[in-house]
Amino acid sequence: MKRKIPKPSNLLFALFLLLLIIPQTRNAIQVAVNKVKVFVWSPSALDEEDQTQLEPFGYQLVDLSGTAKTKAIGSGQVTFLSYWATWCPPCIAELPSIQKLFTDYGDQVNFVLITDEAPELVTRFLKKKAYDLPVFIPRMPAPEALFSRSIPTNYVIDGNGKIIIKETGAADWDSVKVRGILEGLVH
Repeated sequence: MKRKIPKPSNLLFALFLLLLIIPQTRNAIQVAVNKVKVFVWSPSALDEEDQTQLEPFGYQLVDLSGTAKTKAIGSGQVTFLSYWATWCPPCIAELPSIQKLFTDYGDQVNFVLITDEAPELVTRFLKKKAYDLPVFIPRMPAPEALFSRSIPTNYVIDGNGKIIIKETGAADWDSVKVRGILEGLVH
């Protein structure tokens, strides 16, 4: 009786599944898979009829050093609003593109990245990754129009409070498409 030798593709698939089961490798694999999506997926503006109009409001927040802040949303300045977490693979995958956008538009766009995690944990994460993103802890519930049970969920909100982009899941925020939308909103 001849013994069947497993196909290399079956061995690779079995190895991949094994690596997903091991906690130390699972997160790295999930981030890598989401990075592939980030290179492919760029958010688009919502159709006009799908754009929600927010009432201008002050988002009550605390920065990572513990200082209370109020960020005006829909009161004249374009806002990039992100709900994210350090443990979330799609969030981690898209942060480099958000950092690039912040580097180029941080003086023209109100960037507000919101997490519910401990400030010390977030500070260590940002330092390790060399990000200088403006991250805050919420001190009020999200308005209904901005509430989402999924992270990451990101919004681009125009200066009048209209949600121009709403994107759930990892995406390439440093794309020509997103930059074009921002250019149109800030000028």
